[in-house]
Amino acid sequence: MAKTPNSKPARPTKRAGATRPAAARPAATDAAELGAGGELHQRGGDALTTNHGLPLSDNQNSLRQGSRGPTLLEDFALREKIFHFDHERIPERIVHARGSGAHGFFECTAPIPGLTRASLFQTKGERVPVFCRFSTVAGGAGSVDTPRDVRGFAVKFYTHEGNWDLVGNNIPVFFIQDALKFPDLVHAVKMEADRGFPQAASAHDTFWDFVSLMPESTHMIMWAMSDRTIPRSFRMIEGFGVHTFRLVNDEGVATFVKFHWRPRLGLQSTLWDEAVKLAGADPDFLRRDLWDSIDSGAFPEWDLAVQTFDQELADSLPYDILDATKLIPEEIVPLHVVGRMVLDRNPDNFFAETEQVAFLPSNIVPGIDFSNDPLLQGRLFSYLDTQKSRLGTTNFHQIPVNAPKCPFANFQRDGMMQTLVPTGRANYEPNSLDLAGEHPGPRPPADGFGTYAEEADGPKARVRSETFADHYSQARLFFRSQTPVEQTHMVSALVFELSKVTLAPVRNRMLANLGNVDASLAERVAAGLGCPLPAASPAASDPIDLGLSPTLSIVNKARHTLTGRKVGILFTDGSPVAKITKLAAAVTKAGATPVLIAPKLLQVATKPTPMDADGQLAGTPSVTCDAVAVVVTERGAAALAADSAAVQFVADAFAHLKAIGHTPEAQVLLDAARVQAGDGVVGLGADFIAAAARRFYEREALVRPLP
Repeated sequence: MAKTPNSKPARPTKRAGATRPAAARPAATDAAELGAGGELHQRGGDALTTNHGLPLSDNQNSLRQGSRGPTLLEDFALREKIFHFDHERIPERIVHARGSGAHGFFECTAPIPGLTRASLFQTKGERVPVFCRFSTVAGGAGSVDTPRDVRGFAVKFYTHEGNWDLVGNNIPVFFIQDALKFPDLVHAVKMEADRGFPQAASAHDTFWDFVSLMPESTHMIMWAMSDRTIPRSFRMIEGFGVHTFRLVNDEGVATFVKFHWRPRLGLQSTLWDEAVKLAGADPDFLRRDLWDSIDSGAFPEWDLAVQTFDQELADSLPYDILDATKLIPEEIVPLHVVGRMVLDRNPDNFFAETEQVAFLPSNIVPGIDFSNDPLLQGRLFSYLDTQKSRLGTTNFHQIPVNAPKCPFANFQRDGMMQTLVPTGRANYEPNSLDLAGEHPGPRPPADGFGTYAEEADGPKARVRSETFADHYSQARLFFRSQTPVEQTHMVSALVFELSKVTLAPVRNRMLANLGNVDASLAERVAAGLGCPLPAASPAASDPIDLGLSPTLSIVNKARHTLTGRKVGILFTDGSPVAKITKLAAAVTKAGATPVLIAPKLLQVATKPTPMDADGQLAGTPSVTCDAVAVVVTERGAAALAADSAAVQFVADAFAHLKAIGHTPEAQVLLDAARVQAGDGVVGLGADFIAAAARRFYEREALVRPLP
């Protein structure tokens, strides 16, 4: 492997080349009313009006000819209301349809002017607004939050030089190398064309048929079958730009760069059984978690880090940096943190902001440029094209969430839903109207964006570089870099997914591909399916051992902390208030949120005074919490032991490897749930607070068969 450089960024290498009646209406203003983020809000006050400002005296009845007669065509209020309702939904995104967004800011913490002229990286402490959207990929807008799926991670930076959209995922690689295959990939993973299911799932014939025939997908499959695709929270996922980009400085010198988001709360995922039960308990679990954390003032934060390297290092690697199915391990090119993102404001309107936000990989700023990654090159075309289909107009950039917060001007005019009022006589450039004393309009600035002058040659042909031919080495690197626990989870995921495949040749083909990744992996998956193990499939390029990268493991990078987590405290009639409040205070001090849970919601007969719960037991299962505590008397424990919801509450917490704190009197409930003594099953003191900050993977063999 290439020699590991120091932890500083690589040195750049020089390269070639509504209203009310007048009496009650406030004084009119020329300026639109703006929200906290500069977005346009409806004007008006108490009076209900039409969209054009006409006050309406009746919003309950249509205009009829007599009380039981026909409705009249002239009822413009009815027509306007129904017309708007009929068109409230726009075509959902083909992928990334189910999303959650938030406003915030990006702050530069370590300027890199030597690497890039991009304004947001020039000065320490410089801040720009951002809008960030997280999403699932395969499911429709009405699907659930917690399926096994890649998570989109897209950030719109409103910089002083225009919008920069860093549009990526929570995984640093992708399924395919060339954008030409993207429609095939999406068609394969979406619900099957003849039957319209499954929704938001990859465990079906067409997906595995496609990827088994596309060996280049193998590395991404390893990530997709890992715990990365069943995250605990959007606040606890990493983000990646996926592609190799360029940074360009004032001298025109370019440096290759890969972008990484690192959550300050650390990485955390769920278990598969936990994710499945979360989908039933709260289909909006991740969306609610993001909203509640911001609403409570616990603002999520990420560090933005870069991997920078020159052409010399790129040439030394045994894989191609333009191949989106490959990553560069941190051990080869370390990460350098250049800033932080804080999400501190929820949207005012989900549709206007989260649904209408339009991300474009082609939105870049001076100092950032593209590489020749063929997947990226296709995305530059596709995203702009799809926004016109979704939002209905080329003027989608005028929607407040999409509009830059810096001045913008050009000679583009008209189009559907034109909300600006362009002025001036000239709508073309160049023009000479300044000679006639009229303003000529905007002109290209000397220091505007200029494409990096990379030399290229060769014949026009539909070909793929031979350097893209190794499809298995990095898949092997990823699998072998996981801890044994994580490897077992990957095997279990593959067994589950392939068990849903009804076509034996597809299963066999996939097993043959896995044989090129790791023999033990293929053997364990075949054994889990009860299939004979086929020989490894022929490889376009023989896989090689690339060493290990422990930083690719969630468990290796785990932060044993309660910050940002939730602790469920189960109590019932007779429970001592003092113990509950003391425990809740300790949980809060540790940075977590205590969630009080009881068989009924209000006025639980605790001692000495009644208290309310935050959640009712059947509606707040333990899957919604990161650790649980049971604060009950002997009588209360006996009552809970006869309640299947309570037994399941504790049993799931144990099966999902979470800490369980309890009063001695709770033992009868623990026995009913078959909780075994051991690490993580503790009293209510400091031991519980410490235990609640982690998962107890060593318990897993006790609670489920492992492949």
